[in-house]
Amino acid sequence: MIYRAAIFDLDGVIADTARLHLIAWQQLAEGLNLPWTADTEERLKGLERMASLEVILGEKSSNYTEEAKIALAARKNSRYQELIRSLSPADLLPGAGELLAWLNSQHIPVGLASASKNAPAVLEALGISRCFSVIADPEKSAPKPAPDIFLAAAKGLGIDPEFCIAFEDAPAGVSAIKSADGMTAVGIGNPDSLKDADYMLDSLEQFVPNDFFLSVLAESGMRQNKDLAVNE
Repeated sequence: MIYRAAIFDLDGVIADTARLHLIAWQQLAEGLNLPWTADTEERLKGLERMASLEVILGEKSSNYTEEAKIALAARKNSRYQELIRSLSPADLLPGAGELLAWLNSQHIPVGLASASKNAPAVLEALGISRCFSVIADPEKSAPKPAPDIFLAAAKGLGIDPEFCIAFEDAPAGVSAIKSADGMTAVGIGNPDSLKDADYMLDSLEQFVPNDFFLSVLAESGMRQNKDLAVNE
C-alpha cells in the first residue's frame, strides 16, 4: 500500500506533552485529596478533558455537580497552559522532527488528530505549526475510541481514509484509527497495550517513510510519464 497522507496524535507521539497533562492532573488530584496511581496514568491516555476528569474523580464523581466539574477541568487546563510555555523544539520526541520535515519536503499532506484543545499552542511552542495542513477540532468530534477526529483530519486533507496512515500511542487512539474506514494504525510505545495496531514502533525514529509514501512530486511525474506514453 502506498499512502498519500499522514495523521498524528500529539501527546506521546510527537512530544511528551502527556507528562505535562499528568503533572497538571496529578496536582489537581492531590488538591482534592484523591488517589493517584500508575494505573491512573495509563487510564488517562488518549482521553479528552472531561473523560479524564471522570477518571480522576472515580467513585467521588457523583459528589460534584456538572458546574463544579467544568470548573475543575478549567483549573487543570489553566495549569497545563502554564506548563506549555516551558516547551521548545528540544521537547520533540525522537524522530518526530525529522519525519515531519521529510513529509513536508515531499509535499505529503499532514494532519493532527489530538484530543487536546491546546494542540495549536503546543505545536507553536514546539516550532512545528507550519508542518500541519489540518488540525482536526476535538470539540466537533466524539472522543476516541470513536473514529471521528481521524476521519475529520482525513477529510480536511482531502484524502480518503484508506490512503492515510495514522500514528498513536494510546489504545483508545489505535481503536479509533482501526474504525476509521480503512485507515492504517501505527502504534508508538507499549506493544502489549497497542496490539491492535497494524505496525508497532518504539518511536518515530524507527519509521522509514520511503517504505510507505509516494511523494506528490513523484506521483505527479508518474502521471505525466503515463500521459506521454499514451500520447506516443
